[in-house]
Amino acid sequence: MARRRPACVAMAVDAFAMRIEAAAREHPSLAAPLAKRFTKAVVAGRRIEALRAARELVELLGVTRTLTTVSPVVMELLALAGLLDENPTNDSFAWVTLTGGVPTTDPLFGLPAALIRHLNPGPGRAERCEADAMLARVLARSGNDIVRYIDDISALGNHGLALLRRIDCTDGATRYVLLLPGTSFGRLSNSTPQDLVGAFDALLRTDTTYSRSARQVLVRAGVPEGAELMIVGHSLGGITAMNLACDLDFVSTYRLTHVVTVGSPIDTKRPVDPTTRIVSLVNQHDVIPGLDGRGPASAHDTPDSWVECAWLDETYDYPLSHAPQAYADTLRRGEVPHRDRVNRLITRYDGEIVGNQPYLVRDK
Repeated sequence: MARRRPACVAMAVDAFAMRIEAAAREHPSLAAPLAKRFTKAVVAGRRIEALRAARELVELLGVTRTLTTVSPVVMELLALAGLLDENPTNDSFAWVTLTGGVPTTDPLFGLPAALIRHLNPGPGRAERCEADAMLARVLARSGNDIVRYIDDISALGNHGLALLRRIDCTDGATRYVLLLPGTSFGRLSNSTPQDLVGAFDALLRTDTTYSRSARQVLVRAGVPEGAELMIVGHSLGGITAMNLACDLDFVSTYRLTHVVTVGSPIDTKRPVDPTTRIVSLVNQHDVIPGLDGRGPASAHDTPDSWVECAWLDETYDYPLSHAPQAYADTLRRGEVPHRDRVNRLITRYDGEIVGNQPYLVRDK
């Protein structure tokens, strides 16, 4: 005798199925027969059939194109898998994906925030260092332009560097820009805050080794209290930028005017200071921004005061679609109008760059 689903789970499954069906109208690749077979098997809870369909998709398209194909509904698929498996710990994130709210577990295994915190215990540290030749060349041609900022982040890499910039602005004020790169996917955990454990920790909490390291950058540099600051971050760097915006002590010390995130899952976080301008850049073929439970098929909206610049760029498959270079290339080509729009929002940082100081950021 088949086991019946609880009514609430059955209704949730129907809701996710309708989301996937609606997304297929905007993303025709989801309506292809094999992709449709895969999503229907996930909705029905037929795991063996879903695995077979996924394997056939990979054989036909390759891993990266398969991930790109399902990226618009990947959070719905993960939520369905969580609701319909035998593991009760990952149900919580599924309900967040459906109804909104702040996640308290990671989206894959249902690990609670308290456990992930213990896996990421460092106090956070920052030390000045010198730019290598390649980074120095990139920084030499930088300016107050979102594409240049993303180029700079790309040159910093994701092996434990951040950058603090000092600008003598055209209105006579001195302002600062903090650049925070994203996650290193080489190992689950390493000696820097830019690791996978740090990414899950930052998704669920605001006080992390990366946010503490970023504060140490400003302290080490002697940035005066009350100074105006913009933070630009990619992926985990963008989450960390939002975590700092959520920190009352931080925004009481520095005037955080702008947070610009690139490919970051930040939609469940809210800045303490409502005047902080939040700008989020999202390629809808990038899986990572949906890890907060809000993907392209989600009905949840961001606050009216936020500026979300979203587009669909099929030039790169995932994971290349998540790379800072891919975001910079899309904006540079001018196929979407967001470069000029973002640059108009950050004109108060126009001026002469008088300092570019890289910092090593470490867990301890």
